[in-house]
Amino acid sequence: MPELIYLLCAVTSLICAWLLLRSYRRTRFPLLFWSGLCFSALALNNLLLVLDKLVFPDINFSIVRVSLALLALLLLLFGLIWQDD
Repeated sequence: MPELIYLLCAVTSLICAWLLLRSYRRTRFPLLFWSGLCFSALALNNLLLVLDKLVFPDINFSIVRVSLALLALLLLLFGLIWQDD
């Protein structure tokens, strides 16, 4: 059951990133761009979680996963702070 949840989280964040970046391409609203980058990094984070827990259980990817999650949140924070509207 955890395998299914890990995969669903990865797919959901990937779909969110795709929708946000597609909407940014149409409207050019900067917050959509930063949110799309955040969700892209979160999708990579979820993919690393799948690799960490399911594919390579002997290798610990936790430092890379936490660093990627921090990067994702920093991208969103940057977009929220530096938006000129």
